[in-house]
Amino acid sequence: MSRYLTTTLPYLNGDPHLGHALEFVQADFLARALRAQGEEVYLNIGTDEHGAKVAEKAKEAGEEIHAYVDRYAKRFKDFADRLEISYDSFIRTTDPAHMKAAQEFWKRCLVAGDIYQAKYEVRYCVGCELEKTDSELVGGRCPLHPNLEIEIRTEKNYYFKFSRYQQTLMELFAKEPEFVVPKKRFHEIVTFVKNGLKDFSISRPKEKLAWGVPVPDDDTQVMYVWFDALVNYVSAVGWPSDEEKFKKWWPVVQLAGKDQVRQQAGIWQGMLASAGLPFSKQIFIHGFINISGEKMSKSIGNVIDPLKIAEQYGVDVLRYFLLRHVNPTEDTDIGEATIHEAYTTHLTNGLGNLVARVMTLAEQNLPHAIELTDEDERVDEAFYEKVEAYRFNEAMDLIFEQIGAADVYMNERAPYKKIKSGDAVEREAARRDIEQLVHVLAKIAAHLIPAMPRTAAAIAAAVRKNQKPKNLFPRIDKHAGEL
Repeated sequence: MSRYLTTTLPYLNGDPHLGHALEFVQADFLARALRAQGEEVYLNIGTDEHGAKVAEKAKEAGEEIHAYVDRYAKRFKDFADRLEISYDSFIRTTDPAHMKAAQEFWKRCLVAGDIYQAKYEVRYCVGCELEKTDSELVGGRCPLHPNLEIEIRTEKNYYFKFSRYQQTLMELFAKEPEFVVPKKRFHEIVTFVKNGLKDFSISRPKEKLAWGVPVPDDDTQVMYVWFDALVNYVSAVGWPSDEEKFKKWWPVVQLAGKDQVRQQAGIWQGMLASAGLPFSKQIFIHGFINISGEKMSKSIGNVIDPLKIAEQYGVDVLRYFLLRHVNPTEDTDIGEATIHEAYTTHLTNGLGNLVARVMTLAEQNLPHAIELTDEDERVDEAFYEKVEAYRFNEAMDLIFEQIGAADVYMNERAPYKKIKSGDAVEREAARRDIEQLVHVLAKIAAHLIPAMPRTAAAIAAAVRKNQKPKNLFPRIDKHAGEL
């Protein structure tokens, strides 16, 4: 079975942050779990590089815009590599193939009668690069960017006939009640569409903003950044030039943040219908990470750099924390103390301690490594079911239930005491208990592969060699370094 997964594309107006790490790691966890079941998976990530915000940031940095986006695209690619994201495609919206695909997509929507010119006068949030209705504003400002003034823009642009697709989308939602996960986000998009759709601007005058994909047959306009960027989901799998590749992978399962419901589940699906392409397969919407009760903000100074977490605790620890201690669908409040406590309690004192105790006993008392069975490396169906249902934290909990059960077994059976007994029968029973615990470690390692690949490999190697590994999670002073 072939499965196509994609994250949204981070916008190049700032450094990678914890929210980007969350979406990347969730997508990678899902991709690795599917591959472990024998599925062929294509994971797409990349960068969104056009639009006003990018042009403004390049100007602020005093850089030529191509140099700016090249530098930031590399930064995001290095970021994904550091987190060991097993992507198959890193698409950039400045790639020539993508730009051609965006232009072909435009032409198909035009032929469908869904693109027209009109006067453009709306309330516009520069932070979101989106038009805003009165109901979306709080005190006349965008709730996601309250420090920015809402702009009133008037100009002649091209529009997309989004209003034409209300019935089409309602039929899609009625047919596919799991189209958007979780349910509250599905109800959100259903309500949005049911309340009526408005056509929206899909271009900008080139004289005001030259940084964008040129509109076909009109050198005075460039595409609105959202229209261009959304097309990456099809261009990443060969559309329109490689029909065989596209048919193999499409439709896609998308992962996106809760601020993307309208764009991904509404606008993009309307665009697909206009271009005559199948809808996405499913859209999973995750929540935000807040720091000590507040949304992460550079101006507030409460941003936690994920790379600093990886540097201080390790990449696998960052991955572990995002998968187990961040709610997959709701906002999660964290702080430096939360991360340190999770590391110490569940990894240092939990998994790390168990591996050290068991493998020390095995190395000292087993004549050779255990013979692994298929069962030792078989992952429980319940684990895969939870991963595919996007209940990532619950899938991780299943692993730590195994760890907890092994600790109980160790304490109740006490092989570390009985192996020293003068009774040969008792010593043999202790050896069997040690062997059983090593089998459990092998199974834990098999389950950890999608979440903590390096840790899983270290445990598996220790089992194969019948040797205690280096300390997996050494104790760290919580004041050793600030995140």
